[in-house]
Amino acid sequence: MKRWKASLVLTLVAAAVLAVGSSPVVASTPDDTRATSTSSSSTSYVPISGAGSSWSANAIDQWRRNVQQFGMRVNYASTGSSDGRNQFRTGTVDFASSEIPYGLSDSGVVDTPPSRKFAYMPIVAGGTSLMYNLTVGSQRITNLRLSGETVARIFTGDITSWDDAAIKADNPGITLPARRIVPVVRSDGSGTTAQLTAWMASEHPRIWDAYCARAGRPTPCGQTSNFPVISGTGFVGQPGSQGVSGYVAQRANVGTITYVEYSYAIKTGYPVAKLLNKAGYYVEPTASNVAVSLLGARINNDPSSQAYLTQILTGVYRNADPRTYPLSSYSYLIVPTAVEGNFTTAKGSTLGAFAYYFLCEGQRQAETLGYSPLPINLVKAGLEQVRKIPGVQAQSIDIRSCKNPTFSSDGTNTLAKNAPMPPECDRRGSTVQCSDGTGGAAEQPTQPGPGASDGGATDGSGTGTDTGVDGLPVDGGGIGGDGGATGGGPAICEIDTGACQTVAAIPVEIERVDAGWTRESTYMALALIAVLLTALAPPALARWVRATRSGS
Repeated sequence: MKRWKASLVLTLVAAAVLAVGSSPVVASTPDDTRATSTSSSSTSYVPISGAGSSWSANAIDQWRRNVQQFGMRVNYASTGSSDGRNQFRTGTVDFASSEIPYGLSDSGVVDTPPSRKFAYMPIVAGGTSLMYNLTVGSQRITNLRLSGETVARIFTGDITSWDDAAIKADNPGITLPARRIVPVVRSDGSGTTAQLTAWMASEHPRIWDAYCARAGRPTPCGQTSNFPVISGTGFVGQPGSQGVSGYVAQRANVGTITYVEYSYAIKTGYPVAKLLNKAGYYVEPTASNVAVSLLGARINNDPSSQAYLTQILTGVYRNADPRTYPLSSYSYLIVPTAVEGNFTTAKGSTLGAFAYYFLCEGQRQAETLGYSPLPINLVKAGLEQVRKIPGVQAQSIDIRSCKNPTFSSDGTNTLAKNAPMPPECDRRGSTVQCSDGTGGAAEQPTQPGPGASDGGATDGSGTGTDTGVDGLPVDGGGIGGDGGATGGGPAICEIDTGACQTVAAIPVEIERVDAGWTRESTYMALALIAVLLTALAPPALARWVRATRSGS
């Protein structure tokens, strides 16, 4: 009898373990937990939704996670500035985020303002960085420097190789590889594209207009949110900031460069180019450098204007302060100022509370997230804009309680005031080039002096191999040349025609997990026990049956 009970227990345990092993395991995540607690405690807020800028998305995503603890549910789709403005215009979202105001003409097409009443509200400042993926031999280059003219020539297909004389002149301390440059541009309507092209149109109009003419665009080309791609140039189109930064961050895509908010370079661990400013220094888009740069911005301060609080950046491009990063700007939230369509006062209460949060408390996280906090004048103006949202629980906020790192008692921009001057090794003409890493690769300096010759293909044919960041071989070509390489990866997409062409496969890397006993380890152990019990239980049961029959 004892043997029968023991065998029965083993059988039941095996069945239970097998049931666990065959049932889907749903692991709760921190987000699941927050969402559950939010739904149970949401008594005064209703959910709201927004869409738009991927440039500011990293900040918005962090802030909307933060406010869940207060019972606020803020949904946001990072679909690009142009789509966000379109969705707000049609009333499918409660708010939008954009770096481009309504009313601008883009290649002869006017972006008509919506019929619904709205206002612009500054949300966060930052620098549009030039994130890149470049190695020479086994050495990863993390201290690249570029002049504005060189950048314009790269993104118009005039400079096509990393060892071009213009890039060498910017980087006397680096031995550059004879590798094809692959510009990665936005394939969707983008505020980041608008920022880059507005700068090129202002500071390098001859180069930009010549490119636009070849692309079939009318000239002068001016600012555009849709980057024109000429067939055969080898440009790669990717949607969203996540798309362009993710493409460049693939280990195999050596030779790529893109324009994206600094936050994405920080997140992906990749360097950004230091950009030459009017004072003759190569500067990185750090929070303090952006704060200095925006002192040169001219802001529409007419409250009666529909463009109130929008920015004019010519003074930023030409700011003579040595700490200036020329491609600095800030993003707007577009908020409703009337109850129309699907927008209600209940939604206005949530949106207003969210705006109060990011204008003060949220700005304290800006630098950590790869942005620059708004200066005091824009925070003050933003607080006034919040009061225009119908249904908002208006607050009288003492601006000194915001604890924004840009604020000071005398009204000056503390972050800009305390920003360090660039080192002499970052001055144009210096015989020594700074070796410190930038962006997400700040802790990885580039060793000065001659580097090894590049081992990869130089024509984008995909026939060579190169040595990766950690010494492992990676694809040496494949993504350059005319885009004719085969593979199942991302494509070169012609913006005007919509035609796409595969250029290279993207390798899938398995994330390394630290050693230690995890939930997955437990499941594996239980599965092993189940296998053993499945093998042992039937013979034990058979012996019990034989013993029972002989006993009877």
